[in-house]
Amino acid sequence: MKNWMMGASLVALWAASPAAAADVTLQLKWVTQAQFAGYYVAQEEGFYDDEGIDVEILAGGPDVAPAQVMAGGGADVTVDWMPSALAAREKGLPLVNIAQPFKTSGMMLTCLKENEIETPEDFRGKTLGVWFGGNEYPFLSWMSTLGIPTDGSDNGVEVLKQGFNVDPLLQKQAACISTMTYNEYWQLIDAGLTPDQLVTFKYEDEGVATLEDGLWVLEDNLKDPAFREKMVKFVRASMKGWKWAEENPDEAAMIVLDNDMSGAQTEEHQKRMMSEVAKLTAGSNGALDPADYERTVEVLMNGGSDPVISARPEGAYTLDITDEALN
Repeated sequence: MKNWMMGASLVALWAASPAAAADVTLQLKWVTQAQFAGYYVAQEEGFYDDEGIDVEILAGGPDVAPAQVMAGGGADVTVDWMPSALAAREKGLPLVNIAQPFKTSGMMLTCLKENEIETPEDFRGKTLGVWFGGNEYPFLSWMSTLGIPTDGSDNGVEVLKQGFNVDPLLQKQAACISTMTYNEYWQLIDAGLTPDQLVTFKYEDEGVATLEDGLWVLEDNLKDPAFREKMVKFVRASMKGWKWAEENPDEAAMIVLDNDMSGAQTEEHQKRMMSEVAKLTAGSNGALDPADYERTVEVLMNGGSDPVISARPEGAYTLDITDEALN
């Protein structure tokens, strides 16, 4: 679980090159989609302009690791899930959470009902599709909590390294696959499956949810008053963008589409995604709830002989930025 990315060479890249010319460069965790609507809204509605900052938004993708971009000095702030960020921190990259727009996890396993999986205990002996690149950590912690080996044994599960698609379930290569409430689940529906043919296990419902889509910066940068001031402005404007998106989901989805240079997204899918994402950002004003942080750390440390993180992190988040930005 700890061989994900960084050796000494990666840590050495930290601060090796300057960030882009924009006042703030934001690296997204994935491609341009409604998962990141708040930032595009803040840009298009002029909330960043109101703060006097120029924000460059860099789309992610299957070949982009946000922590690596940060390590190389390619971004000032990045969107990342807490499991992968804390794993990177334990490996030596000092990432710090400065804001948490997502309050609730959208991660789940989705199974074909025909495989007769009714409870997590029924996972045993099955093949489960799992995303890697840092996204495997919540799953591995969950299996450890259940006492289910991930070694392919008869009493355990076979882990299929899942691409960022739903093919393994459609092609019946896996009994269950990783999905998000706002994305892959609906890809299955669009592919012709019905909700009655599926069984879902939400990480939130199973008590093993971890925080997703937080804003992370490098610890040393926070020592610079000018950088801190930029982050205060960025967080304040971004949260205005997120709340606008929650209140105007269809309009927010269209803003995302206008910024999708790939042309791969559809209006129907993005509007549906935005309505689901709004459920995950609801209840957050952008400030990290320490109780949510502690819950995530407990899940990540509960990994048996090979936990995601081996020690409780120190200094992995600060409330200073949101305290100033939101008050």
